[in-house]
Amino acid sequence: MQRNGIKMKEGEKDLLSLNDDRGVVFNIQRFSIHDGPGIRSTVFLKGCALNCPWCQNPESIRLLPEIITRDIKCIKSGKCADICPQGAISLAEGLRVIDWEKCDYCLKCAEVCPSKSIEVAGEHKSVDEVIEEVEKDSSYYRRTGGGMTISGGDPLVQWRFTLALLQKARQKGIHTALDTTGYARWEVLDDILNYTNLVLYDIKHMDSAKHKEATGVPNEPILDNLLKTVKKPEVKVWIRYPIIPGFNDQEEELEKLCEFVITLGPTVEKISLLPFHKFGELKYTATGKVYAYRDCTPLSDERVEELKGLISSHGLHTEIGK
Repeated sequence: MQRNGIKMKEGEKDLLSLNDDRGVVFNIQRFSIHDGPGIRSTVFLKGCALNCPWCQNPESIRLLPEIITRDIKCIKSGKCADICPQGAISLAEGLRVIDWEKCDYCLKCAEVCPSKSIEVAGEHKSVDEVIEEVEKDSSYYRRTGGGMTISGGDPLVQWRFTLALLQKARQKGIHTALDTTGYARWEVLDDILNYTNLVLYDIKHMDSAKHKEATGVPNEPILDNLLKTVKKPEVKVWIRYPIIPGFNDQEEELEKLCEFVITLGPTVEKISLLPFHKFGELKYTATGKVYAYRDCTPLSDERVEELKGLISSHGLHTEIGK
């Protein structure tokens, strides 16, 4: 079974109907300063409806836990090969080799790896377990105006769990932010926004056909949901625009973005330009995926500043990053 080009484990589709008490989390990053105001804890959930080839967290796309390798730590014990029920792992000329097509993500290899060179990306956590971790830094939130950001993947895939996290954080008086592609039924996003102070809303391209060609989905639901989101004055919006060379970095594309954002009104506080980088490249090999942007050269700092100036010239507050 495949979803957006990513092989899914049997039963993974059913997990889209997860109950509201448990979800699949692949990281809780404390002391984050790039996912909203102040010092924050960013909760990264697995699962994304988009399959962006430049994604810096490829381990976030699949919904269920999966293995991720750290070859530099491998001591070639052979235990992983011995236990693999699919025969997907072998030792050849002193190297561990994984046939990713055979791997069914049973995770048994990670359980027996003595050097932790095979680990699991993602684990099931309850709402209370996540909030307990987030609350450890409550004093920093109060002093800096920070809080909890739910990111991914896309939190709208595990929307019931996301909603429960936001509700619990609201009860605790924690500022909440949602980092999302906006690709979901409006009824789902609308419920979630009732417990969200800030939305970090991704726009990747204004042309729906090009958006679908790159990400696997059209952009009409995304833009329609954003038009509805800005009508909720209690929710602030930061637009996030990843600058991908050759895809959406042309000046005419940014002009179209500006024309659209201007119509959204004061609910949109700023546009954050996120320059393409290759920091996540090694994760593709480590999770058995192909990195399509291996040969792509990031834009120069000077060019990014030029694009920032273009957006700012339209009277829109613009920042690089965050």
